[in-house]
Amino acid sequence: MSGDVADVSVLVPSYNHARFVGETLRSIFRQTLAPRELLVIDDGSADDSARVAGRALEECAFPCELIARGNRGLCATLNEGLARTRGRYFAYLGSDDLWLPGLLAARVRSLGERPRAVLGYGHALLVDERTRVADCTADWAAYADGDARPMLRQTVAPMSPTVVYRREALERHGWREGSRLEDFDLYLRLSAEGEFAFDPEVLAAWRLHGSNTSRDQRMMLEEHLRALERHAAAVGLDAAALERHAARLAFARAEDLLRLGHKREALRLAASNLKGATPRSLARTLARLVAPYSLVRGRAEARAAAAAERYGHLLT
Repeated sequence: MSGDVADVSVLVPSYNHARFVGETLRSIFRQTLAPRELLVIDDGSADDSARVAGRALEECAFPCELIARGNRGLCATLNEGLARTRGRYFAYLGSDDLWLPGLLAARVRSLGERPRAVLGYGHALLVDERTRVADCTADWAAYADGDARPMLRQTVAPMSPTVVYRREALERHGWREGSRLEDFDLYLRLSAEGEFAFDPEVLAAWRLHGSNTSRDQRMMLEEHLRALERHAAAVGLDAAALERHAARLAFARAEDLLRLGHKREALRLAASNLKGATPRSLARTLARLVAPYSLVRGRAEARAAAAAERYGHLLT
């Protein structure tokens, strides 16, 4: 870490990640541009997370604090962290995720150059429980710079470890407590107010493991559609367009289920949303339905090996 300090408040909402939270915190300590302050809120973890975080914070060279309390949920924890901090910019890092050393410096520079931007974001690695690269959003995510509304209508959204928010905009909105996809609803509201500043450099890592919310594809679809319905006007969708859009998203989610090997659930979802299919997506789905899962899994393993070879050096 250099002696330079960014006017960024960083929150780590910690929950049952004792095996990861120390590595997460050290990735913040290693930033080339140190944050103004670091707040860790342990949200009623049932494991040893609070103790591990407290030990790790003994290594912190800038102002830091640990709060351990009962469980209130992620969105409430994020709103509490925002209220307790004062930096011009705000970022949070899940207690199982990682930053590469240049993330804060890159985001502060980008937001300083883009006064209309409400947040800055970029690409992320996907790593496994042993911090081995399994994928990278740079290989498939169609991210947008500037007006993010068309991107969000497709439920393509920034991954949370890559995001730094402008506090002035964030404080007008905050996280919707009770939402199971904490960021998507917020992104929709912020996109109607300002730009999203996209940086193509890979500067963060999102961890894949058995308890990830994103493994529940059906829940994610329902939450995405509820959020789009709440904020349809903000992203330019009338009632008819929203109905068509929902069918397209549902059919696309059936494809995601197929990639995970859940053929029965994928078939039900695809069959009830055929009006959302294009000729290409229909042909692709039919091919995946008849393919053995061993073939699908083999292709996924080959993609992961290629991603590890291409991006693994970023974590060394």
